[in-house]
Parts: sequence; structure tokens; C-alpha cells
Amino acid sequence: MGNYSIKDLEKLSRVKAHTIRIWEKRYALLEPDRTDTNIRSYSDENLRKLLNISFLNNNGFKISKVAKMSDTQIRDQVLAMQEGDGGITDHVESLILSMTELDEDRFEKVMGSCVLRSGFETTMLEVIQPFLQRVGVLWQIDAVKPGQEHFISNLIRQKVISAIDGVIPEKRSDPLTILFFLPEGELHELGLLFGHYLARKLGHRPIYLGQSVPFDDLAPVVEYRRPDILVTGFISYQNVQDVNAYLKTLHKHFSEPRLLFFHNSGLVGIKPNKNQTVVPDLVHFKEAIR
Repeated sequence: MGNYSIKDLEKLSRVKAHTIRIWEKRYALLEPDRTDTNIRSYSDENLRKLLNISFLNNNGFKISKVAKMSDTQIRDQVLAMQEGDGGITDHVESLILSMTELDEDRFEKVMGSCVLRSGFETTMLEVIQPFLQRVGVLWQIDAVKPGQEHFISNLIRQKVISAIDGVIPEKRSDPLTILFFLPEGELHELGLLFGHYLARKLGHRPIYLGQSVPFDDLAPVVEYRRPDILVTGFISYQNVQDVNAYLKTLHKHFSEPRLLFFHNSGLVGIKPNKNQTVVPDLVHFKEAIR
């Protein structure tokens, strides 16, 4: 079980410690343990509940309304908002089963049949992308353990890297230099990796820096290679102010290249600067660089 201080919780959830204290005192939304010296200590369940509350709050739910909901109602509401009207395909359900049972053979069968029928790109866009969105929700509602998530993410990661190695690029007269990176502390790279695959397949010149790139390491690369496009993402971020501050920093230092970025669906109020564009999914990313 987790044992987090309120500062740990702030870093993990991106909800300010001051806000957490108000929610506790006014609405009793979290119930931390306390040491003999009255220092708060939070569990994994506290973290998941806070993530769910923050998600609902960012999507228009007033905290006073959320406070009247049971833990089950909060989880069900988050799940309902993420599922939408289309439901979940049989392939996604099979992948969820392979994840929860740590069944690599099942994963290989599902992935293999989809790729054989529709191709790797379509499989990633129409099966894997909604599956990963679903996994994020299942983790928040305590239906998926971290080990299970790591297991399935690494299997998919291996497939994407293999596809990058084997892709035959299109021939084009105007290839763009596209730099892929994630901000320091951001580790969710599957979307970024697949963006790298799409860029290479379309005949562009990708430069892949990967996860958790400190800004001081990013700046010299941009200065040296002068990319046409920067691509990044904010999946772990829960606080829109942090995202907007980072976007401003990028704009201040790199105003010429176009920036394409993806983000956590729970973030509301992102304010891109000039030449900065949100790509809501990988289909839109592909169209943006085509």
C-alpha cells in the first residue's frame, strides 16, 4: 500500500496541497491517517479517489456535488464519461483480459489477428488507442494494478519499436524534421512512439528524445537541429496551470517551430500560444503532419 505525504499527493495528482486540505476540511473527501505529531499520511486509495475527484471537477462537476457521491458513484461516473456512447469493442475487451491475467499469448493472438486483417497502423488507431484510454480509467477506479499496466504497456511498446525498425518510408520531396520529446517527469511515451512511427512512414525526418527530457537538455538539440515541428505530451499532468506554464516556456524559447501536443483528457482550460496546436488523438496527429 502507498504511504504518501500531502506533498507527494500534490506531485502525483497535480492538485495543490492547499486545495487538498480545503476539500478534506470542508467536504471530508479524503480521510488520511495521521501520525502522533498530526502529519497526514495518504494511501493508494486516497490517490485514486483524488484523481477521480479532480477528473470530475475538471469536467464541470462542482466539488459540493461530488462530495455527496459515494466512492462507487464517483468511480461509475468517471467510467461512464470515459466510455461514451460507442461502447467497447471485443478486441479491447480481450486485451483487457490479457492484461489482467498477464497473458502474453492472448495479447499476441489479438494483436496478430488485428494486424493481419487491418494492418499495424489501423490496429494502433482503432484498437490500441481506445484500449489505452480505457486502461487509464480502469487504473483510476482501482480495477488495474500497476504491474498489469506495465506488463501490457511494454508489450505494446515492443510492437511499436519493431514497426519503426521495419517501416518503409514514403518518398517525398519536402520532408520535415520533427522532434519528439516528453517533459521532465512525463513517462507515458506510447503515443509519442507511435507518432514517431507515423512520421517515419510518411517520409519525414524524426528525432526521438523520448521520456522525461529536462528543458536544459532539450534546448541545445532544438538549437542545433532547427526542427520544423516539436511534438510532446502531458498525460501525467492533472493541473492545467502547469501545462500552460510549460507551453509558455516553450513558446518563449522556441517560437519558430510548430508545436503539436497531446494531453490528459481531464485537463480543461489549456491555452496554446501561437504555433501551438492540440492533437486530440493519433488520427489528428497523422493529418497534421501529412
